Amino acid sequence: MAEWLIEDGIGETRAIRIESGEIVAAKVAWPGELAAGSVVEAKLASRPAGSKRGTAVLTDGTEVLVDRLAKDASEGASIRIEVTRAEIGEGSRTKRAQARPTDKPLRPAPTLADTLKAEGHAVRAVHRFPADGWDDLASDVLDGVMAFDGGSLILSPTPAMTLIDIDGALAPGPLALAAVPTIADALRRFDIGGSIGVDFPTIEAKADRRAVDDALEKALSGFAHERTAMNGFGFVQIVSRLTGPSILHRYRRHRMASLARLLVRRAEGVTEPGTLVLHCHPAIASFISDDWRAQLARRTGRQVRIESDGALAPHAGFAQAVSS
Repeated sequence: MAEWLIEDGIGETRAIRIESGEIVAAKVAWPGELAAGSVVEAKLASRPAGSKRGTAVLTDGTEVLVDRLAKDASEGASIRIEVTRAEIGEGSRTKRAQARPTDKPLRPAPTLADTLKAEGHAVRAVHRFPADGWDDLASDVLDGVMAFDGGSLILSPTPAMTLIDIDGALAPGPLALAAVPTIADALRRFDIGGSIGVDFPTIEAKADRRAVDDALEKALSGFAHERTAMNGFGFVQIVSRLTGPSILHRYRRHRMASLARLLVRRAEGVTEPGTLVLHCHPAIASFISDDWRAQLARRTGRQVRIESDGALAPHAGFAQAVSS
């Protein structure tokens, strides 16, 4: 299996797979989240009569959807549950986490490294990724646009599914074929799962639609999924396993928090001596907690100062070392 590199950053753990010096797949985890694999105590808050599904509430008030309830599980009872899918923010809606009853001992969610190892991958922890490209990946996610020769993809996380629209000046058939490698790249690099809709340009001839289906089959080899054939309107649906938010969902829903994490990561990479000064928009500064500043100071061995500037665009923050 492939080797994944793990970078334990401040406020974010990142995992990447590299081929020929390029990031071809990535995953992200944020500490403190109720992630898949967590086993926690809860109280069954509601259950429709005769249903195997209900809503449980954790001690902190978080609501979780629970499936496979025992017949005798009654409202108000304490139950132990294992989270099977984390909470996901899609557009303006938040899908609650999903879980099922379990007899397993209480435990936090497995780390990214543990999850990848369980899937059979080799994992290596590094202080800093040896390849450039994380900032570019994050920029693509935040913009929601990926260019390819002849056109571009527009990626939109919606309450129903992740939608990928294709735009360009090429004829429909060539445009669709040109988009396929970038679609496959986006699914892997942004860790996109669940229900995915791809809106190709309308292609009249069945043979041309079949050519796009064949190209998708080849490009998505090794990516566990099920897929419909392209219909007469150019739409293809892809469904793959989903246990939590993709990088696309996470960064787009929590844009300012994500930009704060990116700024802190860049600050940690500043090599010039002196006090570290992080220049950023006030909305970004609000996410850089005292704990993050303390971690940054310990990791770099120097003082850290935040200077917020409302004239800076949220994405334009930067870090520098100063002598005083």
